Amino acid sequence: MKIKIRPLLFAVLVSVLASARGEEMPESLTPAPPPTPRIHGPSIFGVRPGSPFLYRIPATGERPMEFSVKKLPAGLQVDSATGEITGTLTSAGKYEIVLRAQNALGKSEKKFRIVVGDNISLTPAMGWNSWNCWGSHVTAEKVLQSARGMASNLIDHGWTYINIDDAWQGVRGGPFNGIQGNTNFSDMKGLCDQIHGMGLKAGIYSTPWTTSYATHIGGSAENPEGTWSKPTVQKKGRVNKKILPWAIGRYSFASNDAQQWAAWGIDYLKYDWNPNEVPETREMAGALRAAGRDVVFSLSNSSPYTNMPGLSHYANSWRTTGDIRDTWASMSAKGFSQDKWARYSGPGHWNDPDMLVVGQVGWGSPHPTHLTADEQYTHISLWCLLSAPLLIGCDLGKVDAFTLGVLSNDEVLALDQDALGQQARCIATNGDIKIYAKDLEDGSKAVGLFNVGTNNTTATLQWSDLKLHGKRMVRDLWRQKDLGRFASQFETPVPPHGVVLIRLDKRRE
Repeated sequence: MKIKIRPLLFAVLVSVLASARGEEMPESLTPAPPPTPRIHGPSIFGVRPGSPFLYRIPATGERPMEFSVKKLPAGLQVDSATGEITGTLTSAGKYEIVLRAQNALGKSEKKFRIVVGDNISLTPAMGWNSWNCWGSHVTAEKVLQSARGMASNLIDHGWTYINIDDAWQGVRGGPFNGIQGNTNFSDMKGLCDQIHGMGLKAGIYSTPWTTSYATHIGGSAENPEGTWSKPTVQKKGRVNKKILPWAIGRYSFASNDAQQWAAWGIDYLKYDWNPNEVPETREMAGALRAAGRDVVFSLSNSSPYTNMPGLSHYANSWRTTGDIRDTWASMSAKGFSQDKWARYSGPGHWNDPDMLVVGQVGWGSPHPTHLTADEQYTHISLWCLLSAPLLIGCDLGKVDAFTLGVLSNDEVLALDQDALGQQARCIATNGDIKIYAKDLEDGSKAVGLFNVGTNNTTATLQWSDLKLHGKRMVRDLWRQKDLGRFASQFETPVPPHGVVLIRLDKRRE
């Protein structure tokens, strides 16, 4: 007889066994969710007229749980057992609805807006990407392994996308002469169906070059048929210099590939080349729209700042940096350099300082992240304050209790998913302390007090730096605990490379 163990329970057992062996486990600051229902995730969702609608109500609490929606518009229906809302809306407009969840212990409600129009990705994408864990060694089964892990636990906190990065590609073919999966991805439609069947969404990777970074077929060719062979030349000295085969070919297959992805059921595209330029971005954006399916369109990598007026018009997100590694130097350099990009960030269009490096990462040879526990809290806090896409890079089939806690704190994730969509900026620097703040839709403010130094230090937040006055309730978001009302400032110790993440309410006394 097989015994099924949910990933969170498995992670707890791993922690207990590690303690028994004398291994030190980092402290998890995130409290366990209560057994009563709580609805999480964003308060807004965008869809284009006529596109398939798929949104799963994220809710924690004991199962079974019954879901319903008040004022659900005609054309949509909700599955009362799973909370999945599906259907189609054909006319532009806004719908104010109420999401509801109920179990034997209580009820939960959340106001929710459906916006039918040109814009999608009204909050940053939250999901998983295969590259930081598996690199070019990815397979369909490894993808499904992380999909099952997300569906078992993280889906209840709003995590949605399962994205296949480079190395899935075979050769062109099929009814659209689009890129087909290789032997590790022999049934792409079946894989997408399985991902959708878990209540998740599926993502894919491509490039307008003739050959991808991992030396697989790209979205253009030097011949009208799109035939391709693996390059025999070395990449060194050619990549990112517009030298074939790592350059754009004479014939584009953007439309062919977009139609193929729509037929498979793809919901997210990572489009990867350097430099990111407007003509190719515009072409693929148009091809995705013409294919008739809402696809979050993400550019990679190192988008030129001077190209942003055009790129930000067509893409839903864009990489502002090179590739991240699981080191303090790499993560902090990327996260603390985003202020100049803030003008281009907002609902439907997001700055992306790259994927997350918590948990087991390793680009083909997974190992525990080299980030300390405090550095991981800094990583997630900063990305959420920045309203950045959150793409997990670890193997979700082997996730430990600490990593689950880092990825499932609903009050922290709510900063990233706030409907106002404002990116935090650095408002004060005092020695090793950097203070980042962002306005939230409800009128409150989120603040991160970061210690970028190697010694314990004390951070002081002055209300004047936030242009506030009067008493404010300060809440510790990682611990989900009110710290009290403070009249003009808040002072707290911050560990090396660590953070204290707080929210100040909008009320004055």
